[in-house]
Amino acid sequence: MNRFLAFTAAAALALSTATTAFAADVTLRITLQLPMKSHLGQNLQLFKTEVEKLSGGEIAVEIYDSAQLYKDAEVPQAVGQGQIEMGVASLTRYVGEIPAVDVFYMPFLLNSEEKVRAAVEPDSGVRGPIDEAIAETGSKVLWWQAYGTVVLLSNGEPIATPADMEGKKARVFGKTLGEWVQAAGGRPTLISGSEQFLAYQRGTVDIGMTGVSGVQSRSLWDVMDTITRVNVADIEFIVVMNQDTWDSLTEQQQGWVMEAAHIAEKDVRDRVSEIEAAAYAEAKANGMKIYDLTEEEVQAWKDKAQPVIDGWLKSGGDLAKKVYDAVQGLTN
Repeated sequence: MNRFLAFTAAAALALSTATTAFAADVTLRITLQLPMKSHLGQNLQLFKTEVEKLSGGEIAVEIYDSAQLYKDAEVPQAVGQGQIEMGVASLTRYVGEIPAVDVFYMPFLLNSEEKVRAAVEPDSGVRGPIDEAIAETGSKVLWWQAYGTVVLLSNGEPIATPADMEGKKARVFGKTLGEWVQAAGGRPTLISGSEQFLAYQRGTVDIGMTGVSGVQSRSLWDVMDTITRVNVADIEFIVVMNQDTWDSLTEQQQGWVMEAAHIAEKDVRDRVSEIEAAAYAEAKANGMKIYDLTEEEVQAWKDKAQPVIDGWLKSGGDLAKKVYDAVQGLTN
């Protein structure tokens, strides 16, 4: 009798496993450089929940966080070439092929939530052309993930003026912000987000550049003690899908994916201010000092910014000018 029960239980388990394995017609793997506890990780979890619910399990989503599969800089090529179905990448990772994406990293250009929200609307004159250009790399943009505004990290004293940057090595995550650091007298060093902690710990750089939510998700208070709220630029990540993968989906499956993407995009955009506030609170609780610039200090930074913008417009081509003009239209 016991042997019969054991056999029955084993058979039931095998049937359950087989049912789970064959329940999903499509499996979408997503690569993420941040840990799952980050708000981008949680946003992907929301997408996973929604698309699996909408599809009744026909579509399964697997999330590989903390750069298990690909570092941030590798995501555009990995997704575009079909090495993985989906990925999350910092928008600036496309700057080599599409200089116009750096409109979001032009110093002090999109420095309010209202301006950013208008710029990232799917049909805006800023985002629309960028999404179309990214499509030419072999990837379809599903949604944009708000990450917050740029802060500077340091030890001991805040980075209040360009003089505080003079001669110091600063971690950057994009070409344009690197040029801004250089214009201010600093020495920019491009370092992947997943490698920040070690870079600060080892003294590879003197100054950090990230979003405050990154301070929280990566526990950067263990290696840096001061945040300067410089608010120089907006940080955006995008979730992309390989175009061939997208084309292989049925029309109904595409509808489920886009509905889930819209839910995820709205959720993260609506909560970014709350997310940043919580991150600042936790940073303070872990001993970090928060410094807000005076109007005079902001102006000193801005004075270093205009040559960077002028240089980008000169070298960025027609698309860069198009999206820059669109931003100007939003802010007038």
